[in-house]
Amino acid sequence: MDIIKLTRELGAAIQQDERYIRFTQARQANESDAELNELMGQIQMIQMNYQMEASKETPDSAKMKEYEESFNEAYTKFMDNEKMQAYDAARTEVDAMMNYIMQILGLCVNGADPATCEPEEEHHHDCGGSCSSCSGCH
Repeated sequence: MDIIKLTRELGAAIQQDERYIRFTQARQANESDAELNELMGQIQMIQMNYQMEASKETPDSAKMKEYEESFNEAYTKFMDNEKMQAYDAARTEVDAMMNYIMQILGLCVNGADPATCEPEEEHHHDCGGSCSSCSGCH
């Protein structure tokens, strides 16, 4: 059995999955969005200016605050963009799928039955946040 060949087949199957297809479509939509690209350029420029100022022997606190405010404004616009939100949701789905796959592989490496092993689900309880009486959280 060729593990590399099977891995490549798994990679091909992943690329046919609806979650992956949505992710690549959302990524392409972002790459072709002029507004998002301009905002990304602004964010990178602000970060560079901030780092340059922060590296000075005596950074100007007013400039630092201005850079922080400019960054927050640009970042909020960036994340509020509909295409960016679609991309973020699609990326989250792909990340969850890949995490699940990696958990199954991890179980198999530790000797679990590949046909039946199942990763533990994350438990989310509506318990108000106090863990003193709860044994279900990990």
